[in-house]
Amino acid sequence: MNTNSLQQIDLKPYGITVKTVLRNLSPAQLYEEAIRREPGSSIAESGALVAYSGAKTGRSPQDKRVVRHPESEKDVWWGAVNIPMEEHGFRINRERAIDYLNTCERLYVVDAFAGWHPQHRLKIRIICSRPYHALFMQTMLIRPIREALATFGEPDYVIFNAGRFPANRLTAGMTSKTSVDLSFEERQMVILGTEYAGEMKKGVFTIMNYLMPKRGLLSMHCSATADIHSESSSVLFGLSGTGKTTLSADPKRRLIGDDEHVWGEDGIFNIEGGCYAKAIDLTPENEPDIFHALRFGSVLENVVFDDEGHHVNFHDTSITQNTRGAYPIEFIKNAKLPCIASHPSDIIFLTCDAFGVLPPVSKLTPEQAMYHFISGYTARVAGTEMGVTEPAATFSACFGAPFLVWHPAKYAELLAEKMKQHKVNVWLINTGWSGGSHGVGARIKLKYTRAIIDAIHAGTLASAPTHPDPIFGLHVVTQVPHVPAGILVPENTWADKETFAATAHKLAGLFIANFKKFESGVTPQVKAAGPKA
Repeated sequence: MNTNSLQQIDLKPYGITVKTVLRNLSPAQLYEEAIRREPGSSIAESGALVAYSGAKTGRSPQDKRVVRHPESEKDVWWGAVNIPMEEHGFRINRERAIDYLNTCERLYVVDAFAGWHPQHRLKIRIICSRPYHALFMQTMLIRPIREALATFGEPDYVIFNAGRFPANRLTAGMTSKTSVDLSFEERQMVILGTEYAGEMKKGVFTIMNYLMPKRGLLSMHCSATADIHSESSSVLFGLSGTGKTTLSADPKRRLIGDDEHVWGEDGIFNIEGGCYAKAIDLTPENEPDIFHALRFGSVLENVVFDDEGHHVNFHDTSITQNTRGAYPIEFIKNAKLPCIASHPSDIIFLTCDAFGVLPPVSKLTPEQAMYHFISGYTARVAGTEMGVTEPAATFSACFGAPFLVWHPAKYAELLAEKMKQHKVNVWLINTGWSGGSHGVGARIKLKYTRAIIDAIHAGTLASAPTHPDPIFGLHVVTQVPHVPAGILVPENTWADKETFAATAHKLAGLFIANFKKFESGVTPQVKAAGPKA
């Protein structure tokens, strides 16, 4: 294999003495490595690298650990999201990871950036044993030009990915053979017992979620687009499966990013250099931009293809429902590069309502915006996390609780401050069910949701008529161009009105019960902005 001086790197300071260490290989070189050295890896008809993550085909949030340390422990929202571990346990796992990496014939290093803003970007180093992981993170981070790579220097954070090797269950704090551990003081992350590439991506996001609020910046689990004719942007919050990636791939807008952003003093910027889209049921008719972006230089995870022509069957979920595609953001023809824009004119909260009682679109007051941001209601979609096989109602603070570090009130306060300063319109959009709960009703058509988004960006809905929802208190928009008026008020879509009312009250009660743990950190006005039981 041809190498150059930029590919040479010494890992001895980490205790790694493997002779063959390949740094920032080109996609073509990583393809060659994967085909030669990873059984099962192949090339799809489209040119994308097909790779398999093994037993784990989704994130393992119950196995995430954060080191409790005097310097950072007062900043961390400890509990089910950030489970503490002692420094000694972290060092044991790091030693275990390094021991495994030292047994490998060759290692792959990716040095790249997180954050497009030059003043706020981080230098990230990935050390891994799988070419697939290297290509994935090279795709998802911001790829340095040759000159930047030559002067990269010491990284801000290092990820040791030894996912093929299990954690030791007898190590203090371990609950399984999987462990994803983060130390803010050591500025390191260790992965054991899972080869799902998304753990690295979300690990970087967790790091940014810790560091950015310390600088007074709001890190956000959202997609973002910009107006074609101006720098004005809009952001779409939502968990996986609510439509962030799909709705941000909008040919009428410029794509800033599909998943992770920061709102700073001079606008917003993307954390990543790529997109990570769900691939289930992907078609060129419904999502042409994403479909055509999955070409040479992209990664397709856990998909099924035929032997004859390597044609991918995006409807086949025999491996997992969480099939994914990762591609560089520049593969989207209307991407805005660099991925930076001015302050948002609109904030959109996406929720996938499995109960089918929330309206397709509502306009929120500032207090309602705070309430729904902190609540983060949606439905977990099958395959997004291990063990989730059907949609289930859930609340995820700030539409991204698994990746938060600070208490949700910290992010909510930053959002409120920026909403007020920049006079932003806020909308709640249901991309879930209509006419009944999941199993009875039908998923709201994508073309209707796109029409709603278009009307928001055009300014049409700012003065559209609204109808008060008696249970949730929402201002339900009742007229949207190209959307049937009959679906805009949820009750009208249900044949059984009594069942609708009972279901709506049930969901309202879930909102109220969930919000109790946040009441002490919000004003009475925000608390009152929620639904009535």
